Amino acid sequence: MKNAFEVKDPDFDLSPFTGMTRKHYIDCAKYVLGRAFRHVDSLEAPIVFPKVPGKTYPHPGAPDWRYRSAEFEALERSFTLAAPLIHVDPGVTINNIKLRDYYSLQIYNTFTPGHPNSLPLPEELPDATYQYTCEFGGLFKTLLLMPDTVWSTYTQEQKDEMAECISKWGHHRTTQNNWRIFNIVTLSFLKKHGYEVDMELLKSHLLWVTSYHSGDGWYLEQTYNYYTVSLFIVYGTIWNRTFGDEYFPEISEAIEESARKLMKTYVNFFARDGYINMWARSICYRTWISGGFTVSFMLKDGSPVDPGWARRLCSGSILQFVTREEFYQNDVPCLGFYRHTEYVLQNYSCSASPFIMFIPFIALALPEDAPFWTARENEGIWEGLGDRSHVEVLNNPGLVLVNHGKTGTSEIIPGKVYYDDHNYSKLVYNTHFPWEDHNPAGGTSMEYSFRSLDPRDVRGDDINFYLTGIAEQNLSGKNTHFTTSQSMLYNGVRKDVIYRQAIMRKPPNNGVGYIIDLAEIVIPGGVIRVDRSRMAFEHELTLGHFGLPHLNGRKAGVRQFEDGSRKIITASIPGRRLALIAYHGWDVLESITHEGRNAEADESTVIFARKKRVQKNPPMELMITVLLHQMDDREWTEEELAPIRHVEIMEMTPSHSALGALITLRDGKRYEVDFKDMDGYRSC
Repeated sequence: MKNAFEVKDPDFDLSPFTGMTRKHYIDCAKYVLGRAFRHVDSLEAPIVFPKVPGKTYPHPGAPDWRYRSAEFEALERSFTLAAPLIHVDPGVTINNIKLRDYYSLQIYNTFTPGHPNSLPLPEELPDATYQYTCEFGGLFKTLLLMPDTVWSTYTQEQKDEMAECISKWGHHRTTQNNWRIFNIVTLSFLKKHGYEVDMELLKSHLLWVTSYHSGDGWYLEQTYNYYTVSLFIVYGTIWNRTFGDEYFPEISEAIEESARKLMKTYVNFFARDGYINMWARSICYRTWISGGFTVSFMLKDGSPVDPGWARRLCSGSILQFVTREEFYQNDVPCLGFYRHTEYVLQNYSCSASPFIMFIPFIALALPEDAPFWTARENEGIWEGLGDRSHVEVLNNPGLVLVNHGKTGTSEIIPGKVYYDDHNYSKLVYNTHFPWEDHNPAGGTSMEYSFRSLDPRDVRGDDINFYLTGIAEQNLSGKNTHFTTSQSMLYNGVRKDVIYRQAIMRKPPNNGVGYIIDLAEIVIPGGVIRVDRSRMAFEHELTLGHFGLPHLNGRKAGVRQFEDGSRKIITASIPGRRLALIAYHGWDVLESITHEGRNAEADESTVIFARKKRVQKNPPMELMITVLLHQMDDREWTEEELAPIRHVEIMEMTPSHSALGALITLRDGKRYEVDFKDMDGYRSC
């Protein structure tokens, strides 16, 4: 048998696309938790998963509280799956251990001072923020929704014993915006169950959280990412229904309003088959974004999402992972995406962290007759999309969402990226072509990669020396490698053209001489790029397509040719194909084999364009390319590889902007690319 979850006895009448019903959610939860409980020997043994070498914690020599944090994370996050099972069946057992008894005992031990497995109290540690706060939030979000799982099993004396620890951490210092939610749900749980809390502090946290709403239902969280859905909307909606409506109705209404706004475009983040996109940090949490489907049915006026489509997408996202053998490492979800992938991880994660991905299973807290469970699966907008591509523009978070009817994939085009981080800074993220790690030798997938050829950089001179006479550190070695954008700016969508800017070096270092103005035209199964290079000094650039994994050791097939003014390179693996077509501004097209950079395989192929400009004062120029993808094995047609009928480059546009273009497609549709006042439109 396959060493992964399989949908047994699928119900293709109710769920024609996934076969998944409420019963199969229960089966899946039992399967995943059953494997995890291979690490639990008895009722009294805490749940601990093997440490995975690498950047995740705890590291050898770490203080004891760091190891205790990893144990608490394993307990809390595995409860994300256990609690819904207990809610459905209080007598459920896994590996001959009754889950309700196990978690009741382990949570009690965790919060009872003096027990060998108890948490340290804040006053026993240096004054700082700790992972404990995050896990308190996760636990009490679940217990607010399903207190019957374990809280009802304790005596009043036991509750009082635990309340001291819970209260101290709930009132303790927190950090940043999303972490306030953890304190909010912890304090709210205590208050709901009769304990005194600082209500002014609670209100303060709530006001801080609502202040981060940026529009379109999105909240600022370092940058914009899945935390908006998984914390602000999921935790926030549960808090609304279980506490906020009664105690803070105005704030509750604000959170409710943002959730309804977000739901208008929430479904557009998912592919036709429900696949999620490998985007942003904490990607090892994967399907936690799918939790939005569940809580949408907890909104006051019902879910704005069609219930059959909601379950189809939610189920598809779960099956994207749990059905893969490589997804499991040490019998638990691996640290990575499809498999262990070190480059996507952050040092605040541990072996237990991925269990937060099972937030969607709080669907089991919905009644059996809820529309989420009873509606017949459907494919929503995809059913009528045909070969067209549907575009949703979210101006406030600077996100453009694309659903490609031709390929069934969905894309995120990010516009507000504050720093150099490939979790965020790719030109586009596609559900079926997970992003690759940066290659310092150039050819990085879905990025502009830049290498300075400025002789001052090559020598290691400070480029301001000849203006100031003051030499500053400028290590020449760092300039031998390619780097990617240090930030991405959003400049709006005008006349169906998406405008952004890739800042390859930030001011004040070298002023504004390292800007690539981006203009994108979405076409079926891809994009036309008309990008303006404002790279002021000698340089080399590459532009990479998506990476293609070498599955089962089979390399990608690459083909290259020229046709008139076009340079064309294609690459293919079974079930996936890519094409890169260069019309203007590039010297050559190439391919490269990467090792250890792909989310699906140890080796991968990237096709890319390359240019080198060695003039002391390189001119501005347009770089015009087409990047296409498909999800089958058919050959590219001549029409697909020639989507542009005519390109007219304008030194000055009618609006008096430098260097634009008129693009005429094969079907006669025309687009004007005009970078007028580009710098004035920027937002981040």
